[in-house]
Amino acid sequence: MSYPISATKLQAYNRCPYAYYLRYERRFNSNEFFGSAALGTSLHQALATLHRDWHYHEPIPKRKWIYHCWDEASTGLTPTQVEEGRTILEGYYDKFILSEPSLSKPLAVEGKIQAMLHIENLEFLISGRYDRIDFIDNGLELIDYKSSRDFKIPASDEMDLQIGLYFLALEQTYHQSLRYLSLLFLRTGEKVRYRATQRHKKQVRSVISDLAVRLRQDKTWEPTPGKQCDRCSYARYCPAVTPEPLPLPTTLSASSELQLALSL
Repeated sequence: MSYPISATKLQAYNRCPYAYYLRYERRFNSNEFFGSAALGTSLHQALATLHRDWHYHEPIPKRKWIYHCWDEASTGLTPTQVEEGRTILEGYYDKFILSEPSLSKPLAVEGKIQAMLHIENLEFLISGRYDRIDFIDNGLELIDYKSSRDFKIPASDEMDLQIGLYFLALEQTYHQSLRYLSLLFLRTGEKVRYRATQRHKKQVRSVISDLAVRLRQDKTWEPTPGKQCDRCSYARYCPAVTPEPLPLPTTLSASSELQLALSL
């Protein structure tokens, strides 16, 4: 059985192995993990329909096309949310569609990619979700829509891991290299573009290799103190943060995800 890994899990491991151990190996759930807001989900659905279902017989869709996509995606929202979402999509249309000579059909929208990676005789199943993948010169651009109210750029080390993981997965899935990973902030209309390089792929392989060694040798999952500790919901159980940490709940799973497939 392959060991599943994603950008979210790898970023959590890179921040603190101990928090990763509690969350993913001991399955200690916390209130840190929650789902997306309804408005954000509807915006993603509308944009997926906009790019996937347009007939592309004309250079650019009419504005009524985005209204049609929004009407389908916004059922169940409050009147205030419906109006807010419509305004956001109008801004998206003006900046990212109307300003272009034509709308190019993407390679894929709203999907999941998977890839296999063998490191330290362990098999990892890489998985990730994407909002849109576009063809560009000599490769691919992965676009991630951000619908939150805050314009917040992720930390550089977390972005590096996300880029590297998608680099590996896209190479296996589409046999083309990732050239850019872009964050598109729907409320502000800003687009932040990161260039993907071989360095990102090497870095993510290095972090996964470190995780593989820890899994194989059952090494101590030592905490990594830092600024992330202030918002970590496991702080009360952590000896690096709390002088007298609480014992872990007895209801936690005693088994981990160590049913790994060895490469023989």
